[in-house]
Amino acid sequence: MNDFLELGLPQSLLHSLKRMNYTIPTPIQAQAIPVALTGKDILGSAQTGTGKTAAFVIPLIARLLAVPHETALVLTPTRELATQVRDAVHALLDHGSNIKTALIIGGDSITKQIQQLRAHPRIFVGTPGRVNDHLMRGTLKLNNTHFLVLDETDRMLDMGFGIQLERIAKHLPEKRQTLMFSATMPHNIVKLSEKYLTAPERISIGSTTTPIAKIKQEIIHTSESEKYGKLLSQLTSRTGSIIVFVKTKWGAEKLAGKLEEFHSVGAIHGDLRQHKRDKVIQAFRNQKHRIMVATDIASRGLDIPHIEHVINYDLPQCPEDYIHRIGRTGRAGAEGEAVNFITPQDGKKWKAIHHLMHPDKKFDEPRSFQKPDPKKRTFSSKKPFQFKKKEGSEKPFGASEKPYKTFEKPFRSSEKPFGASERPYKSSERPFKSSEKSSERPFKSSEKSSDRPFKSSEKSFGASEKPFKSSEKPFKKRRPS
Repeated sequence: MNDFLELGLPQSLLHSLKRMNYTIPTPIQAQAIPVALTGKDILGSAQTGTGKTAAFVIPLIARLLAVPHETALVLTPTRELATQVRDAVHALLDHGSNIKTALIIGGDSITKQIQQLRAHPRIFVGTPGRVNDHLMRGTLKLNNTHFLVLDETDRMLDMGFGIQLERIAKHLPEKRQTLMFSATMPHNIVKLSEKYLTAPERISIGSTTTPIAKIKQEIIHTSESEKYGKLLSQLTSRTGSIIVFVKTKWGAEKLAGKLEEFHSVGAIHGDLRQHKRDKVIQAFRNQKHRIMVATDIASRGLDIPHIEHVINYDLPQCPEDYIHRIGRTGRAGAEGEAVNFITPQDGKKWKAIHHLMHPDKKFDEPRSFQKPDPKKRTFSSKKPFQFKKKEGSEKPFGASEKPYKTFEKPFRSSEKPFGASERPYKSSERPFKSSEKSSERPFKSSEKSSDRPFKSSEKSFGASEKPFKSSEKPFKKRRPS
């Protein structure tokens, strides 16, 4: 098929394609659209940036124009991809079309979505979680939905939407047309297709594990401490729009905050509210920001033609995400560049990415990834410092290792002689004179001395426990009469 005119599409749809300068279909469009127009199920895969969205949106609109009472549902893994699909539907619909759409995604106002659903839309585009919320509320009915599209199915399963898809399928008619597209075809995707598809047509365009040939890939070996400095150097030397991918939400905010001192930067990650996400993407699309720092939430479905460079500041956790990341550039036949910062800790990740792209090619591990052999001795050019032993430096047996220090006090016995006062002598005290009484007075009943002489606690036989009081009269001897 060399032209959209050969497909027998409705006239209004052909006008929209002409307005958008869609004249020659891409390989995935040329193979998928004719099959979909016949009503068959499709299990398709294609490289990112090859026009896959239009491959299912065009037959979707053609079917709704032909059957006025039917509706269609498109499920995507992320809000950004759902928004992009909704925009593609609006672009292909004629301005005077009576087909309405509803965007059903998480993070958006559910009240606004209920108002859209009350307007009786015929095309529902959303994420599995929020679609299930409306089904439970009873605000969404899928009784007449005979056209189902599962886009980026592998990503939906990776994000744990398998149970959500099963719940949604229970609300759909058994007799329907289903188009399932996936970037990769692992065993779980094939098993899922057996559950939801009926005698599907298998369509595969190119290798889904190989990047587009027009994307130039570059590797920069660095360390964690030098990574930020080299990133500044790359951003300064390159022109055009750039996406910098990091692995965490916190890392995206931190890196964007540091780069704001030198460049116009926006950050996008999963913790942002939907209106904030839309604002950041729109500013980047309108080139108000030259640089956008993002997590893997922007690795799929983000179609911005003027992106010239992709920088993987952090390598992705999943090797397949690497293909989607660098696929944000070089779209629609354009050229692009991808720069990868690789630290010694990224050795296993880069090896997995290499095996995904080149399964038959041996991986030559760089020297920076190689760990030193503990059994093999390594010698450096500089000799290590060694202490030289002097003759006679050996210590005799029993010698103390701690040298004598002059400021240490000599040994003094802690024992005090009997009757010695603990109070030190002060110069303010009067010296002892024979004419004066001593400061150490003998024990008296009327006075209390601080330094009392030692007394035995044992009492003599017949001694009274009551002490002598001065008020009692002393014994006097009677005079003879």
